[in-house]
Amino acid sequence: MRRRMIPATILAGTILAGTVLAAPALAQQNGLVTVPSAHPVRATLDRFAAAVREAGWQVFTEIDHAAAARDVGMTLRPRTVLLFGSPRAGTPGMAANPTLALDLPMRVLVWQDGQDRVFITRSTGADLAERVFARHGVTVPPQGQRNTEDFLAGLVRKAAE
Repeated sequence: MRRRMIPATILAGTILAGTVLAAPALAQQNGLVTVPSAHPVRATLDRFAAAVREAGWQVFTEIDHAAAARDVGMTLRPRTVLLFGSPRAGTPGMAANPTLALDLPMRVLVWQDGQDRVFITRSTGADLAERVFARHGVTVPPQGQRNTEDFLAGLVRKAAE
């Protein structure tokens, strides 16, 4: 029996089309929070970075996926990941659990949909505890999860409003 192969580009397009259409709804169910921003992408990123610095944390870098797509002749709506953290908070954990460095620093995604609406997506405090820290042998107590949630929600609020 001969199997019919689906070209990778068609398969990828089908998967991505479903992902794009479902992203906001799915994001709320998978340890992610997506919040609309009242500002354009660049302003949202700048406002988030300012909130991070105001909290005494550091912005390490941005990854502009749309620019990378342009560099290879492809088109992608704005999708920028901002990596941020606190060396004072992260260094002891990485010293004790070197593999934690794979998942830190923390990150947020600022993106634009097909209707030019801008969103910020971030992980929840519980998701970071269960998905990130736990896999490196670090237990984050419930109060720590709530503190992380409140901190991240505050940063996003300052960027989005």
